[in-house]
Amino acid sequence: MADKPFPILFVTGTRIGDAILSSGLIKRLHDEIPNARFTVAAGPLAAPLFEQVPNLERLIPMAKEKRSGHWFKLWTQVRGRRWGLIVDLRGSGLARVLASRKRAIYRRVPGAEPVHKVIEAARVLKVEDEPPPPFLYTSPEIEEIAAAYLGVGAGPILAIAPGANWVGKTWPPERFAEVATRLLSPDGPLAGGRLLIVGSAADKVAAQAIKHAVSRDRVIGEPGQLDLLTTYACLKHVRLFIGNDSGAMHLAAAAGAPTLGLFGPSDDRLYGPWGPTARAVRGPREFEAFTRIDPDLNQAVGHMFDLQVDVVLTAAKDLLKETEPAHA
Repeated sequence: MADKPFPILFVTGTRIGDAILSSGLIKRLHDEIPNARFTVAAGPLAAPLFEQVPNLERLIPMAKEKRSGHWFKLWTQVRGRRWGLIVDLRGSGLARVLASRKRAIYRRVPGAEPVHKVIEAARVLKVEDEPPPPFLYTSPEIEEIAAAYLGVGAGPILAIAPGANWVGKTWPPERFAEVATRLLSPDGPLAGGRLLIVGSAADKVAAQAIKHAVSRDRVIGEPGQLDLLTTYACLKHVRLFIGNDSGAMHLAAAAGAPTLGLFGPSDDRLYGPWGPTARAVRGPREFEAFTRIDPDLNQAVGHMFDLQVDVVLTAAKDLLKETEPAHA
């Protein structure tokens, strides 16, 4: 007799990056509970990341509302079921007012030393000794679309993501362009390669400056053409990714691409790209220096100007050497 379905309500982040960093928990639950059936609640932008989760019964986009109305709305959608497990990474009171055999709720511990968000998420399930790395499910159809988008071309692919959710975290597009030019030049480590610019339609202006790094026939598409999971599938095929601290950076690291994240007014100790081939690089100032001049981290000022091209280029070349494919 087949095991009775074990319903799991998984409540994750509003932001794309936060949702990606917690995504490995779903894979861990799926691998360890074969009869698990998932309902996933996430922010509207992040929700599509979970469309291909195995045994997904329902995907609930949660748009923030005044007076925490989004939590009431979610409660009305999930209250009629007895859950096997509720995982609440948002630390709300929702799990306490729903029927469930088990609950795993994020709790902030006052005075506790901050840890990387992957470890913080793993603590909710008490698996921080072996934190599940970020992982997203796709489908054969998505992988085929990604392969067709990348097309047939010689040489390695350099992916660049010039966008971020705040102008303070964005490195100047002309500096991305210079790095791309030098990496893809005839005497560069990615000579003869192609350029994939990753991001949303809002990044098209920045992309224009970067496209000039190579000839038009070596540029793959443009920002805004792909959904999140197809972008993730594309990033599985790139030789190197360089980008600001953003959802795209976390997508690249989760895809296993050698990933170089550029940091300034965000803390790479908490939000750095996660994985054995992921690195963070910053300019001469540590994170705390930015909080002294911009305490709320919300000024419409570019904070990344002291991160020099040569620093990023050196880090990129080092990462390429470290991840050089083994030859038979």
